[in-house]
Amino acid sequence: MLAERRPGTGALPFSGSYLPDDVIFLLKPVRLAPTDVRDKEALIQSGRRHYSEMISEEQAPGADYLRLFEEALARNGARLAGDIASLAAHLAARSGGRQVVIASLARAGTPIGVLLLRTLRAGGCPAVHYSVSIIRDRGIDRNALAHIAARHDPADVVFVDGWTGKGAIAGELRRSLTDRPFGFAPILAVVADPAGQADIAASPDDYLIASGLLGGIVSGLVSRSIQSAETVGPGDFHACVTFPHLRDEDASRRFVDTVAPLAIGATARPIGRHATGRGRLARACEAMLAELMERTGTTDRNRIKPGIAEATRAFLRRVPNRLFLRDAGDPDLAHLLLLARHAEVPVERLSGDCAYRAVAIIRQLGGGRA
Repeated sequence: MLAERRPGTGALPFSGSYLPDDVIFLLKPVRLAPTDVRDKEALIQSGRRHYSEMISEEQAPGADYLRLFEEALARNGARLAGDIASLAAHLAARSGGRQVVIASLARAGTPIGVLLLRTLRAGGCPAVHYSVSIIRDRGIDRNALAHIAARHDPADVVFVDGWTGKGAIAGELRRSLTDRPFGFAPILAVVADPAGQADIAASPDDYLIASGLLGGIVSGLVSRSIQSAETVGPGDFHACVTFPHLRDEDASRRFVDTVAPLAIGATARPIGRHATGRGRLARACEAMLAELMERTGTTDRNRIKPGIAEATRAFLRRVPNRLFLRDAGDPDLAHLLLLARHAEVPVERLSGDCAYRAVAIIRQLGGGRA
């Protein structure tokens, strides 16, 4: 792993704890003192700091939680592999024989990008994988885009993420690329798109993708991206911190080594009809948000985190105060029940016809955006 560099000194592309051929992170490793989760939440909501200017400390999960990750990988690994195979086949056909340039959105998109890269190459389709930063309200890293554009045709690039929650990052991607910088188009591919916001998706279902249970230890020992005046200069990539102290718990390589062979051997299915259902999914998402905002008295939609993975992130990185589950007996939600129990967060029932299986609500600690 690349040694951390001090702010302002620039950075070379690196691969984290993945194999060098798996991914090139276009991020700048820095040292940044962690901010307590509750302090960070209050600063975000009061508007005094943007979330991307701070990072909280990551620690290794407990044995019970890691066991739930292993069970989720065993239970849903084949389904994820099938969806990866279908996405890879679609991207290969779409490329018309040209190289597929994957620009995964750090960090949830990174393990998915690695799986797609390996599957595409195994099928004879040339591919390369970069992981780039995109930050809500601040956009995509244009220095990373410039780096890619200097080496590839932007028309060959597809942006990759793991899932959509309510579509905030999909919207940010579209806004960031409105002026088509360097010729990039906001083509987003994901595994699961319950929000109806992705251009390409293998599934509309909110299902448990095992990598969504963990943070840096399933994403190359790399943090989510950071952007502040102290860490990112005019010519720098967006920043990150790395987690060498979690090396013994790192599941990044094991996750992709488990799923990739299954994906390479899976039968791809057509996914081109996704576009026809996006409108219905988007309307259902908006209706769910409106219903929960009224039910909980929430006035800021940013405090609502729909979807299994986004609800999980709320517990790992934020301060939630309510958890809604469609079925508390669902094994794919066992980790959320464990997190809610540890955080003493009440669990309530989602409507049985809700497209999402889990939704978390962030506790209001200040007066600004969440």
